[in-house]
Amino acid sequence: MIKFSTLAFTGALLLAPLSAMADHIADNMLLLQTASGGWSKQYKGVAVDYTRTFTAAEIAELQQPGRKDDATIDNKATTYEITYLSTAFKNEKNPKYIAAARRGVDYLLKAQYANGGWPQFYPDLSSYHHQITYNDDAMVRVLNLLQDIGEGKGDAGAQLRGSHGAKSTQAVAKGLECVLATQVKIGGTLTIWGAQYDEVTLKPAKARAYELASLASSESVSIVRFLMRQPNPSAKIKTAVQAAGVWFDTHRMRDLATKKIDDPTQETGKDVILVAQPGASLWARFYDLQNQRPLYANRDGKALTDYMQVPNERRVGYAWHGTWPDKLLKDDIPKWKAANGL
Repeated sequence: MIKFSTLAFTGALLLAPLSAMADHIADNMLLLQTASGGWSKQYKGVAVDYTRTFTAAEIAELQQPGRKDDATIDNKATTYEITYLSTAFKNEKNPKYIAAARRGVDYLLKAQYANGGWPQFYPDLSSYHHQITYNDDAMVRVLNLLQDIGEGKGDAGAQLRGSHGAKSTQAVAKGLECVLATQVKIGGTLTIWGAQYDEVTLKPAKARAYELASLASSESVSIVRFLMRQPNPSAKIKTAVQAAGVWFDTHRMRDLATKKIDDPTQETGKDVILVAQPGASLWARFYDLQNQRPLYANRDGKALTDYMQVPNERRVGYAWHGTWPDKLLKDDIPKWKAANGL
């Protein structure tokens, strides 16, 4: 069964709805759209499955005017539905689909802060939901979708540019300013970005217990790619991209790789360890804001500097290391620099 999850989307489901399923999936999206115009990432505590059939009782409950509004941009929510419904409208010509997609874009535009950032949730700004959120590429997905709409790119752009192109372009311009303003400077030198920020001070902030205020390598790669997408990049964009590239190159963990192993002595029966691999490069997911060294944490929020101090459940269940900047450094930035005469 195809599920809407944080980890995997089937390309055919996202970009080209199967004719036998298009109405069913799109109609479920209409049903689950919240009063604010966005979508939740969950239904009854689990990831939304748009292929399921809702009972009459569930439909009645979802149509209640007082239903909880937990719309979000986390876990691909809202951007995914807007994209899917745009394609469904192209294929099925059901006006309800494009109307819902337009409401979704209106939601994104309304949720944007005056400084250009987006909270993880809106209108629910409780807990850490109010923070400007790059984590798991939330804000960058919004920016890329709105830029697609402004440029008339893809199905969303083709279907929504007429109604939302100008406003989307304006929102991207504001968002770009926020991106540039939130690149962390340490000791007078630009580095990369944090995963989430205080929306007032624009300083990196803590979210979940194990998501400490820090530099975030994975999210920063997506941010750099968004910056490199901009036509006729300004001097600020050029500086930001090049500074991030230098930082990634300087902070690579050389000659190391991760390896998942079976280990019956561990609570999960498995482990993820670091092993020597000549010529390889690895980056930590997070780096501290003082010394810019790899940073880890347990579920209690305690900062750790030694990866093997991370509880086994967290080592196996969370990607603390990766090769996210590798292609960026080897291919993307060099091509971008050449294209821009740098």
